[in-house]
This record gives sequence, structure tokens and C-alpha cells, in this order.
Amino acid sequence: MTAVLLKALRTLNGGLEFLTVSMATGIVAIMVSALCGSALTRFVSGNGYDWFIELPPALVPWLVFPILGPLLRRGAHIQVDLLPALISRSANIYLQFFSYLTALFASVIFFLAGLEATALFKLMGQMMELELDVPLWWMYLAFPVGFVILGLFSLELLLETARKLASLKKGEAV
Repeated sequence: MTAVLLKALRTLNGGLEFLTVSMATGIVAIMVSALCGSALTRFVSGNGYDWFIELPPALVPWLVFPILGPLLRRGAHIQVDLLPALISRSANIYLQFFSYLTALFASVIFFLAGLEATALFKLMGQMMELELDVPLWWMYLAFPVGFVILGLFSLELLLETARKLASLKKGEAV
């Protein structure tokens, strides 16, 4: 049962990783293009459009939050490597298990909070203060989306680590 769930999560998360990294790459390209377009427009015409400058900060949540899960999976997140260097291999696996469990619980809590904030801003009907009319809730939607993705990746890593712990208890090599 766990093997089937783990295989399904790996497949799903592999697709999500490709999509989120591609989306992040596209967002960075849009941000750079907007800033270059702003500089070019000001240089050529002497006037600039505010939305060129305001667009990159508005896209930051869509850059950061959806990519949390893939970063966790790749081990490319911010971490302190002091404790893993000092403890045994088996204690390190327990530490990983606790870390992934914490990430899973945190992702559920932040998903619910993000969903509530998004619903509130949608209900209020507020718009972003850009030259373009963009609902504010679109920006806040990145929070629940990102934390669902983080939760899926955390669950995958938690199940893999649980498998390692089970092998460790059986005396098998991990």
C-alpha cells in the first residue's frame, strides 16, 4: 500500500516539479523583461509605465511559494548542516523524518491560512494598485497553491524516510 502511494506521489511530484520550475523560469523571464522594457521605454520616450516596475514584486509570491516543494525535494532549501554532521546515520534519518513531518504539518496550517486570506480578498473585491486591473486575491492564491505542493512533496519525503526507518529497524542497509 505504501509502495503504491509512494510511487504515485513520485510521479505526481515529478510532474509538479517540472511545472513549478518551468513556471518559475518563466516568471523570472517576465520580471527581467518588464524591468528591461521599463528602462528601454524611459530611455526612448522619456516616459515609463508604472506597471513595468510594479509587475515583478507582484509576481514574487508566484515565484517563491510554488517552488518550496521542489526545493525541499532537491535539498536546495536553506538548512543548517551542523547537527547532521555530529549525529549517527540512524539519528540523521530520525531527524529527517521529524523535519519532513514538521514541513507537512506546517504546509497544512499555512495552506488553510492562505486559503482563508485568499477567500477574504476575493470577497472584498480589492484590486492591486497597478495600471492594470488585477484582483488582489490572484496574488494571494500563490500561498495555498504553494503549500499544497509543499505538502505533497513533504508527504513523499516523509514516506521515503519512514521506509528507511523500517529498513533500519529490520537491520537492513539504508
